[in-house]
Amino acid sequence: MSMNINLIPPEKLAEGSKVKLSVCEHEVDMYWRVAIEVLEVIAENNRKGEPTVMVVPYGPLGPYARIAELVNKYRISLKKCVFINMDEYLNEDGTYIDYNHPLSFRGGMDRTFYSKVDEELNVLPENRIFPEPGNEGRVMEIIESYGKLDMVFGGVGINGHYAFNEPPEPGEVVTPEEFAARPTRTLKITRETRTINAFMNCGANIEAIPENCITVGMKEMLLAKKVRMCMPRDWNAAALRKILHGEKTASVPCTLFQGHPDAMVYAAAVATACPVSQIRVYNK
Repeated sequence: MSMNINLIPPEKLAEGSKVKLSVCEHEVDMYWRVAIEVLEVIAENNRKGEPTVMVVPYGPLGPYARIAELVNKYRISLKKCVFINMDEYLNEDGTYIDYNHPLSFRGGMDRTFYSKVDEELNVLPENRIFPEPGNEGRVMEIIESYGKLDMVFGGVGINGHYAFNEPPEPGEVVTPEEFAARPTRTLKITRETRTINAFMNCGANIEAIPENCITVGMKEMLLAKKVRMCMPRDWNAAALRKILHGEKTASVPCTLFQGHPDAMVYAAAVATACPVSQIRVYNK
């Protein structure tokens, strides 16, 4: 990768890129934009009498309060929605962490979103899906049964991952095509992901972050009609430039969306800053 992508001025980002960019002044503006687009997709399907099938994240959480508020205010029914969550932490034995664990995405979705939506408008309990250890093929089966995946949205990891589709370990040779074909599966979480998640969620106590997870694969998510990547943090800056202007590589999983017909990054302005603003050479 050439260093010059880190020197592209923020106002020049996405010029010539196969991935679109929507820059938001503040993080909260990004959450509103995501919420509005999610509901536009749902409202259009409702108008046509069609179901809505989405792969959704537990993070970022910001869109959920806004989706719930708009659903309740404008009476937008989610009854025909199928929400497939991207991922969940696992115990060492490969089972889900406890629903009541503060890091559980399953418990978190109920606390953060489903409990906030008026019941007569809410997603049906049977359509609140999580990938299941031992039944990994269910996600693809659901998508195939509906014949579509309308949208996937979610945050991008510090190493450019999406859901928990972690890049290959150093020394592991994986082509972009091979990585794009990886389906829903269980795997080990990389140390950099566990570190940033610890920083974000539990006072940088990395030991508190589980080492194992289950994730919806790139294979399923690449089927979505719309792919939306959320990058609200200053530490997203390097990955943002790789996604927009870097090579397509399994080492930065979100670069695989460069070949998608409708992929876009929603980024807060802080994520567009130059990761390297000046290069100095010191002679010793």
